[in-house]
Amino acid sequence: MTIAFPFWGRVLLLAGLAGLVLGGCLLAWRYVERPTTLTLAVGSLDGEAGRTASIIASHFADKKSSIRLNIERFDDVVASGKAFAEGKADLAVIRADVGDLSAARSVAVLTKGVAMLLAPPGSRITSVEGLHGRTVGVVGGEVNHRLVQALTKQYDLTRDKVTFKDVAIADARRAIEAKEVGAVLVVVPLTEKYLTYVRGLFKGAPVLIPIDAAGAIADADGAYESFDIPKGTLRGAPPVPDDDVTSLRVGYYLVANKKLHSGMVANLTGMVIAARRDLVASQSQLSGVAAANTDPDAYIPVHPGAAAYYNGTEQSFMDKYGDDIYLTPMILGALASVLAAAWRFLGIRTPDHRSVALTSVDAIRRRIREASSDAELGAIEDEIDELLNLHLAAAIRGDDNALDAPTLLSAAQRLDNLIHHRRAAFASGHFTPEPVQG
Repeated sequence: MTIAFPFWGRVLLLAGLAGLVLGGCLLAWRYVERPTTLTLAVGSLDGEAGRTASIIASHFADKKSSIRLNIERFDDVVASGKAFAEGKADLAVIRADVGDLSAARSVAVLTKGVAMLLAPPGSRITSVEGLHGRTVGVVGGEVNHRLVQALTKQYDLTRDKVTFKDVAIADARRAIEAKEVGAVLVVVPLTEKYLTYVRGLFKGAPVLIPIDAAGAIADADGAYESFDIPKGTLRGAPPVPDDDVTSLRVGYYLVANKKLHSGMVANLTGMVIAARRDLVASQSQLSGVAAANTDPDAYIPVHPGAAAYYNGTEQSFMDKYGDDIYLTPMILGALASVLAAAWRFLGIRTPDHRSVALTSVDAIRRRIREASSDAELGAIEDEIDELLNLHLAAAIRGDDNALDAPTLLSAAQRLDNLIHHRRAAFASGHFTPEPVQG
């Protein structure tokens, strides 16, 4: 069935379809371009890691970046590392020697914590062996247990009857003054904030005890690296220490779950490095942010996305979207075919005026054969003349809906012959109506 759909109806229908397509495209665009929110687990005893993470997250939001951070705060790095290992967070700030890191892939180094083994001012303890029979306060408690185990094993401190006692950050000074501990072990970045805290533990300049076996400990446990604390780190004049002191250092990392898409992590890595560049002048805590170790034997393997960023091997535009560009014309072509099939199925077509004209000619032919008087034939001749004049005028105008001249002349001749024969039948007096033929 063919429906002669009016022009205004076709306009409204096409406008509606266009609106639906545009609306669908807009929704798809908003879905694709919407920011991706990643959960970041952060924990530190003094809350500094959470503040640093908040600075970076705010920078992402200010820049309207494609990635946003939802920060989950925990009491310490042990708790945040546990949440990450259990899959409750996409990202985490972890310490290399704390927790289960099997799912962790490094994105960036945030800072380095340096182990300081400190004795009160005037103490005669100048080596780890000199701790024999003493109690060492472990500032931070559980966070530093692995380091304690490494020292105990390397120096056989159990035999030397060295006792380690967990001490809260706020209680460390009191424990030292009350002589509950003969030395303290603390792991902090060498920034002014933390060095001020270390100086405040003692009335005077403390004794910094070297960990001479740092190299051997680092070889046995990849979480650590040997590091020389520079001369004058705690005080400049006179310098404390008075020479470089060998110790251990451990990294604090921003890590991502190994299952996160490489393209997303590459984007995240670039944003973190850019935040460091943009904010370090006003936010000194970001000065320690650096590229992750991309070596294959790194203790915490680098995430493939982060490695691609650091090595400059990120996918190009065509690498990322080449398949989409190739498939889009095919999809659009298939969609057009579906729409065309639906249009044909609905039977909605633009009226064909030439077909209408031919149908009119056929109807006139039927009426001539059924005519019962000469007057009726005369009226039909007038209709034929009007039809011919109409199409001749349309043909002169170049209208595509006009019948072509050969068809028009053939139809006119056929109708004229039929009228002639019908009048001859009237004149002979043998008139009988002709049956209508299909």
